[in-house]
Amino acid sequence: MKIVRLEAWTVDLELAEPYAIAYERVERAPIVFLRLVTDGAAVGYGAASPDPKLTGETAGDALAALREIAAPALEGEDPLRPVRLLQRVRQPLTGRPSTQAAIDMALHDLLGKAAGLPLWKLLGGFRSEIRTSVTIGILPPAETVERALARVAEGFRALKLKGGADVDGDVERVRRVREAVGPEVEIRFDANQGYTYDEAVRFVEAVRSSQLELLEQPTPRGEPERLGRVTAAVHLPVMADESVVTLKDAFRLAGEGLVDMVNVKLMKVGGIAEALRIEAVAGAARLEVMVGCLDEAALGIAAGLAFALARPGVAYADLDGHLDLVGDPSAGAVRLEDGVLHPTGRPGLGFDLD
Repeated sequence: MKIVRLEAWTVDLELAEPYAIAYERVERAPIVFLRLVTDGAAVGYGAASPDPKLTGETAGDALAALREIAAPALEGEDPLRPVRLLQRVRQPLTGRPSTQAAIDMALHDLLGKAAGLPLWKLLGGFRSEIRTSVTIGILPPAETVERALARVAEGFRALKLKGGADVDGDVERVRRVREAVGPEVEIRFDANQGYTYDEAVRFVEAVRSSQLELLEQPTPRGEPERLGRVTAAVHLPVMADESVVTLKDAFRLAGEGLVDMVNVKLMKVGGIAEALRIEAVAGAARLEVMVGCLDEAALGIAAGLAFALARPGVAYADLDGHLDLVGDPSAGAVRLEDGVLHPTGRPGLGFDLD
């Protein structure tokens, strides 16, 4: 089998419900889709979700890199040697992790199709489904409660509240949501780097009775020592998100005991192959892993789901980035039932784009 052609194109998707986090408001999600055409029947698909603040890329950057750098490096090559091909493009695509992730996804998709196996089974097959949290952006307390109740009515049993801009407001929203949804629903909180050390500690103490499940990235990404101080000071598990982008980041956080958990997003680490390496490092340090996402097409969620289902160290999933995208051409790449994600059961990523 040989790759005969790489095709890439951008789809700019609108969010049905724009949302706010600590440092920005999000209304649209540009997705760069990738197709690897082979000289046989198999076609591999991938999708990049570039984010200037997190991945350092725009959709234009990703599209140009796929066409000008990846295509010449991949065309004519055997796609069933993914490690070799990913190594070939890694250096030229330094600083473009979502572009790397799209290539990684498409190669893994082809690998699964060639084997006739769903990718989650090919990678390990540890579990066949996983519960996902659903995110609620920064809203006034009454609207936050309304949105939380609506999501619970849809079947979700894990909510992730965004915050980090106002400690007192965050405390009020967490308390009111807990009162509204009762004790059976898990509540996670993501401060998106918005707190100082003192604010993070004050927040955790103020919501102690609300039984939060975890605190995600309370402090700025460039200050791992401050993140470690929060971890040591609070009773809640603390998770790194923006602070873990590379394998080296994961090794430092794990080796110095700076966090309890890491959030692995394929778009920020460069794809499934790198996510597997980070999961191994986390496992060696007995850190739990959450698989997360950006605002991603369902095809990207399918790749994150394959990683989550394959590996025992992935204890949590936050794979909801596709839910509010209007007109996603890969809608149907995963199944969601009562807050639980399931793969399609088809080979590879389990979905073919028209």
